[in-house]
Amino acid sequence: MAGLVNFEDEEEVKDYLENLGVEFSFQCYKEKDPDGCHRLADYLDGVRKNYEAAAKVLKENCENNQHSESCYKLGAYYITGKGGLPADLKAAYSCFLKSCEKGGKKSTEACHNVGLLEHDGRGNYDEKPNASVARDYYSKACDGGFAPSCFNLSAIYLQGAPGVPKDMSRALEYSLKACDLRHTWACANASRMYKLGDGVEKNDAKAEALKNRAMTLHKEQQAASSSLTFGE
Repeated sequence: MAGLVNFEDEEEVKDYLENLGVEFSFQCYKEKDPDGCHRLADYLDGVRKNYEAAAKVLKENCENNQHSESCYKLGAYYITGKGGLPADLKAAYSCFLKSCEKGGKKSTEACHNVGLLEHDGRGNYDEKPNASVARDYYSKACDGGFAPSCFNLSAIYLQGAPGVPKDMSRALEYSLKACDLRHTWACANASRMYKLGDGVEKNDAKAEALKNRAMTLHKEQQAASSSLTFGE
């Protein structure tokens, strides 16, 4: 597969993709490389659109090799029942938990998803919301720089929940952290808290600055969304 590929040549691209599949299969099944198995699963999913085969590779790579990215992707398959797998939130929870605890490129998102499933109780083993456990996994993801987890933490402390008492100062702390990570609604919430003096000394200047930050982020997100064209 040396040299550049002319992506305008249909036959050359076809040969390239065939060779790519062979290479990833060799890495997975002959070299027993977990990263190679995950590349094979991505290839089967993204290039071949063979979701059943991808699911099989992901399942083996997660269960046998504890591969963090494969566990994360397998969890996503279980959420929707992709690749012939049953839609099973408990199985998804187990996969996300493995990915979260293993660490890796998708571990922060995996920890966030564990937090979500604990927060509403749909996927955890007790089948009831557990805000204190959700808080712990959101905290782990937030520490990894995942803005939605920081925002969800702020919401838990803002409202209070069983096992997690209301704490306006911590709500503000996590709102500001999520805002720094470019979460629009976190900036808006922090602005409101400064405006009303909730959990912090009232400060109109900070409230205005945070409101402007929220508006700027919102405009940037709208512009980015409108600039995308089909197929990009």
